[in-house]
Amino acid sequence: MTQSKGLATQSKGLVLVVEDERHIADVQRLYLAREGFGVHVESDGAAGLAAARRMHPVAIVLDIGLPGLDGITFCRTLRDAGDWTPVLLVTARGEEADRILGLELGADDYLTKPFSPRELVARVRTVLRRAAGPPRTPPGSVGPLTVDPVSRTVRRDGRPVELTATEFNLIEHLVRHPGQVFTREQLLARVWGYPGYRDTRMVDVFVSQLRAKLGDASPIRTVRGVGYSATDPAG
Repeated sequence: MTQSKGLATQSKGLVLVVEDERHIADVQRLYLAREGFGVHVESDGAAGLAAARRMHPVAIVLDIGLPGLDGITFCRTLRDAGDWTPVLLVTARGEEADRILGLELGADDYLTKPFSPRELVARVRTVLRRAAGPPRTPPGSVGPLTVDPVSRTVRRDGRPVELTATEFNLIEHLVRHPGQVFTREQLLARVWGYPGYRDTRMVDVFVSQLRAKLGDASPIRTVRGVGYSATDPAG
């Protein structure tokens, strides 16, 4: 199934919805279109991946449990190809392991079925704001790590490190406030834009990903029982 709406007339960009349950896809398309997005719908992973490569959407709403090419493989293939389009995973309640794996593979956020379509629209808006980044500020450095908000690049000893939009925003926020300890709830509010959000494990997943990518240059310090801060790893 392929559906497109408002590709030429909408001003907020194209959102690709990859969802095999037609009634869910129809609701997603309706609410996203009302918000001013163009919407293209595919019902299986292989067709969705081809559409992502062909259409270059501003964001992808991706169901994990797709026929053929599942959402996890879809996300891995996208990121392996260097495509960092914001991805919002849609999962069933019993798919926590897949949800965490999806985040580890570079997804930016997730929603668990059943969910409010208004929440979906709000999440899409939020991942796009995160991809655009915070207001421009001078580059910050901690140890061998330099974070440049203007070019949205992170360099370790002068060499670039590939990060997702959300990973960049998290490390940028911590480096911009060296030594300050943030709780997981504060990070969810300030980096993700989700005040009062209860699933703090998402923060831990992204911190783990950053540490894996930055290696011994990672400035992220765990403050047991509180949260995280950025300090010079050599110190």
